[in-house]
Amino acid sequence: MILIAGPCVLESRDSVMRIARSLQKYHEDCTKEFYFKASFDKANRTSLDSYRGPGLDEGLKMLQEVKEEFGYKILTDVHEHTQPAAAAEVADVLQIPAFLCRQTDLLVAAAKTAAAINIKKGQFLAPQAMQHSVNKVLKTRGFEGEASYEVAQKYHIWLTERGSSFGYGNLVVDMRALQLMRAYAPVIFDATHSVQQPAGSDATSGGDAEMVPYLARGAAAVGVDGFFFETHFDPGIALSDGPNMIELQKLDLLIKQIDAIRTIVE
Repeated sequence: MILIAGPCVLESRDSVMRIARSLQKYHEDCTKEFYFKASFDKANRTSLDSYRGPGLDEGLKMLQEVKEEFGYKILTDVHEHTQPAAAAEVADVLQIPAFLCRQTDLLVAAAKTAAAINIKKGQFLAPQAMQHSVNKVLKTRGFEGEASYEVAQKYHIWLTERGSSFGYGNLVVDMRALQLMRAYAPVIFDATHSVQQPAGSDATSGGDAEMVPYLARGAAAVGVDGFFFETHFDPGIALSDGPNMIELQKLDLLIKQIDAIRTIVE
């Protein structure tokens, strides 16, 4: 099972290393393919005044330190076509944010690196539409056919479900999307962003972290290739996405529940 976990954005070095250290058990678990996730820049914050992160250069230094200290594989976001080449020198997986999942220049730039590509489904797109984003990466990497699970797996491309827009300020997960997208690539379920409430708290996004376990357990029952959790030792002081994060202490029980459900389903 692919497991992606970490803070939304890189905060202080002490905070990042504390969170990274708390996730070591998953890296050592032979049933998990663990990736430490954190963003060096959050370019789509609701407000101009919101914290974005340390930036590309300083952020990659911090991620490199995590990699060297704990031996983790690294996943991080890229927002502009100028970023993938540098980010791929540290990151094992480049993540395409949901709002940018159709951005051809960004997808092509990421595809030209050796990193795996995780494309988050836009909240505004049908799951079937994600085949076109996968095909952009495949074609850039030299494959001329159509997207399929097996081909995307070979070329190291994932799709991530993070909910669909439902009216204003709310997201809903259509569990059918998890299976529909698996026709085109391995699928990750982003349980924490799926409970986000975009711009739901005036100048910031809100969220309902209490719903994370329910959606995660549901996705495990449907069947996915992995899970994505933004986590923090104290979501209340997190500098981004605190309301939809799962607390580190609660993550362990949820992972055990997911493992149990996957055993039954498989």
